[in-house]
Amino acid sequence: MRLIGLAVAITLNLFVAPLVGEAQPAPSVPRIGFLAPNLPTDLGAVRFLQGFRQGLRELGYAEGQNIAIEYRWAEGKYDRLPGLAAELVRLKVNLIVAGTPPAVQAAKQATDTIPIVMATVADPVAMGFVSSLAHPGGNITGLSSIQSDLVGKRLEVLKEVVPKVSLVALLGNPANPNYAPLVQQAQDSSRKLGVRLQSMEARDPSAIDNAFASVTTARAGAVLVVGDPMLLDHRTRIADHAVRRRLPTVAGSNEFVEAGVLLAYGPSLSEGYRRAATFVDKILKGAKPGDLPVEQPTKFELVINLKTAKALGLTIPQSVLLRADQVIQ
Repeated sequence: MRLIGLAVAITLNLFVAPLVGEAQPAPSVPRIGFLAPNLPTDLGAVRFLQGFRQGLRELGYAEGQNIAIEYRWAEGKYDRLPGLAAELVRLKVNLIVAGTPPAVQAAKQATDTIPIVMATVADPVAMGFVSSLAHPGGNITGLSSIQSDLVGKRLEVLKEVVPKVSLVALLGNPANPNYAPLVQQAQDSSRKLGVRLQSMEARDPSAIDNAFASVTTARAGAVLVVGDPMLLDHRTRIADHAVRRRLPTVAGSNEFVEAGVLLAYGPSLSEGYRRAATFVDKILKGAKPGDLPVEQPTKFELVINLKTAKALGLTIPQSVLLRADQVIQ
């Protein structure tokens, strides 16, 4: 009888053990939110996302396997960002990647506990996102594109190419928290270069046309584009206006030059998103965002469109061409 009882117990264990194993919950996969103000189909947004995914792969993450990403795109409508950020908070994501200032601002308003990773924010200290670059504090860290320090460099290059220019129109989006500090930097730099600035604001795509019409009226001799996702999405429209009105234009990323803008000088934005993945990795492994110093770019690119220069009747000085990292024929 004892042998029969033992046999029954063993048989029951064989059947019950697998059932217990099957009832165990699957290991949880980290879920991150990706909040962006762009159109998801825009070439620039596609490149940024490719850079971010590349960074994740390099660190051993495979989307859909050991990490999940919740995407939220505002499609150029910044007023949608707060609602999208709130959605990600309700989903209880582990962290939010909010690459640009409008997205970071919306995420910051939505949560002060979920970690937020920046990718291309010019001056996060001036915008109140972090206490300092070395010691961010709070729940935000990531990368600064230090564009506020680069506005003067862009004006200098523009002045080298068009030495007689005296009035430069500044195209920007006042809905972007980047706008005010960048305008201030541009004003400081313009005075040193003996150039006057004319502000031409564009809060939405339709305002771009009106902005360029005002440039023609004011007889500005060139255009400086300050960084903004909406303007990046509509860079072809900006380039077409600039060429049609024979206005040399300088921007902050090579995507503008590929679309037909004359010049660009700044850090690689897609590289910023690739580097953002390293912050995601550290935070998922237990690091506190407030303890992770904000990273700054080390490489800057000067890109020139010679086809546009020809259309504008300009000859790019040899001194500028020799410094170019990329020349589009």
